[in-house]
Amino acid sequence: MTHADRQASAALVTLIALQVTMLSALYAEVKPHPPVTTPLFGIAPFLGASVSSALSALITHPLRTATGRTLSVLSALMALVSFGPQKYFDAQIGLIWPAVLLGQISVVVIFIRVLGAIRQRREIDLPATAGKA
Repeated sequence: MTHADRQASAALVTLIALQVTMLSALYAEVKPHPPVTTPLFGIAPFLGASVSSALSALITHPLRTATGRTLSVLSALMALVSFGPQKYFDAQIGLIWPAVLLGQISVVVIFIRVLGAIRQRREIDLPATAGKA
């Protein structure tokens, strides 16, 4: 496992831990917790789907496979619902800022590492196909 793989995996695990904590707070009604519903969907099923996609990304290797990279980006995007920049305007930001900040750092790490893996894959593939025209 490369350093980049470890960083992507650590970022996914961080998102999983944050989302499981928020889901637990929701069920236990410990403040601050996410709202039970949002205008478009129920938050508990959404958090479950977010955690599931992050676990699947870990299992399929977050940087080595197209499936892993896709699931990693999907997991990061889903995490932004809970930890995105819109949270800085939330009335409870004073209570939730550690999770928001850590979630955003994790999302950035995932994006950077996946883009790096895609770029590296293209550099490897380009010389092999350049002479076949």
